[in-house]
Amino acid sequence: MNELVIATKNEGKVREFREMFSKYGIEVKSLLEFDEPIEDIEETGTTFTENATIKAEAISKQYNIPVLADDSGLEVDALEGAPGVYSARYAGLEKNDQKNLDKVLENMKDVPTDQRTARFVCAVAVARPDHDTFVKIGTCEGHIAEEPQGEHGFGYDPVFIPQGSQRTLAEYTSEEKNAISHRHNAIIQLEEWLKNA
Repeated sequence: MNELVIATKNEGKVREFREMFSKYGIEVKSLLEFDEPIEDIEETGTTFTENATIKAEAISKQYNIPVLADDSGLEVDALEGAPGVYSARYAGLEKNDQKNLDKVLENMKDVPTDQRTARFVCAVAVARPDHDTFVKIGTCEGHIAEEPQGEHGFGYDPVFIPQGSQRTLAEYTSEEKNAISHRHNAIIQLEEWLKNA
């Protein structure tokens, strides 16, 4: 397999996957590179695994191509796992990273430091024509900062401090983030498949 479509229009996410897959000689394309715009797939699942599978299979079937879809988000223990599968639209139907981030901080304003544990979760599904879809899950443990720090990354990165670190993910370089991220940890589990793809 020389080419893989990443089922996203998020340039930040595509950039991360492109960096990860480059060492395998696999060219990564995003949904933005199709001549005909691909409609958003409705994510009706209740878990990251279900949503990733729905996206990957729908696009792979429609275009008869290998597709990798991920569904990822932030789980905050003090918020009973929220925002979870609703991470992208936590503050409303219109996706807005800043509003989502602000809502998490607002909902946690009275939560003490030792109870601000959280994790990023990523389910990666690979769907290929005439093959069974398979899913791997990666996590990145950490806690929620009391205020945003850093200018890199996207989404909740400015308020997420990985376990054992004093910096938020938004203060990491892309190389540093890719080495520990939930997406990376899911991709690591696909290593054997990638080597033989």
